[in-house]
Amino acid sequence: MNFDFNGRRVIVAGGSKGIGRAIALGFARAGARVSVCARGQAALDSLREDAAGDGLALHTAPCDIGDKASLEGYLEAALAELGGVDVLVNCASAFGRDDNEDGWLRSVEVDLMGTVRAAHYCLPHLKQTPGASIINIASIAALHASTRTAPYAAIKAAVTHYTGSLAVSMATHGVRVNGLAPGSIEFPGGVWDQARQHNPDLYQRIRGGIPFGRLGTPEEVANVALFLASDLASWITGQTLVVDGGQVLS
Repeated sequence: MNFDFNGRRVIVAGGSKGIGRAIALGFARAGARVSVCARGQAALDSLREDAAGDGLALHTAPCDIGDKASLEGYLEAALAELGGVDVLVNCASAFGRDDNEDGWLRSVEVDLMGTVRAAHYCLPHLKQTPGASIINIASIAALHASTRTAPYAAIKAAVTHYTGSLAVSMATHGVRVNGLAPGSIEFPGGVWDQARQHNPDLYQRIRGGIPFGRLGTPEEVANVALFLASDLASWITGQTLVVDGGQVLS
């Protein structure tokens, strides 16, 4: 089905590649005014060019989501550009693989505190907006122990828990808060695209564990994000929906 977000304002914190990119384009194609940030200017330029090819205009700005001042500076500019916000999507990840100081610190600052800070900054505006919502991107890694990516999995679990806590506190203000837990998603230049090229044994093992026999696409996650932000999901809050083609069942 086609979603209609005409008149809605959407901020995607971390949206130049993969899932965030697909979410930003999905909302824009559905009529929303969209602002996107990411660390890399080149990727943002590419996103804006792709949007322009569809006749869409995005507001973009570089931002280090793990840096409080940088994130708040971006959000201030995005709110001014859009005139407020109806939907906040927290999609950035440092993807902390290694169980060391750097892996943990980057995961905490980007994945967790980036989500918390963006929510706190936008909440005064969201509370004034009927039908407002927040969508936090977690991962199926949050659902079980992980030896390959311990910081990533643990911090995404924290994001999932915070999603529920924030949903309860924001319900009286009419703001819904939900999350998505994608499975293994493949796109050019992404983690699984790199694994396919450089670690084929891991890639084939992961693909073989997905009942549909393939990895997911960013658009398949974006479609669920649009649903959660739409009026069709008006009675859903505090939930983190798994979008993985049955991967966690295998």
